[in-house]
Amino acid sequence: MDLSAVQKKQQAFIEARGWSEFQTPKNLVMALMVEAAELQEIFQWMTPEASAQVKNDPETLTHVGEEVADVFLYLLHLCNQLDIDLEAAVKDKMQKNAIKYPLNGAQGEP
Repeated sequence: MDLSAVQKKQQAFIEARGWSEFQTPKNLVMALMVEAAELQEIFQWMTPEASAQVKNDPETLTHVGEEVADVFLYLLHLCNQLDIDLEAAVKDKMQKNAIKYPLNGAQGEP
């Protein structure tokens, strides 16, 4: 996926609707959390086993995909507003996680 192309398309969508003035970092974070809560709501009362079976329910899986996309798009737009290179930030964080959580052979640890 070309993140830059997605960001440009998303920005054009926002500008065409006159929403730019509302796309502040604060508002984007708030909207991101609302969308994450909508994703959480799908799984809220499921057992762990039922949540693992969502992939076998096309209707629920579609709903999950829509909410995941909403979360991603708000996150991507937040990065765009704050000039954060998402790919670089992810790579950096993965490197830090590898140092913080070294592979030690123990099973079940994060």
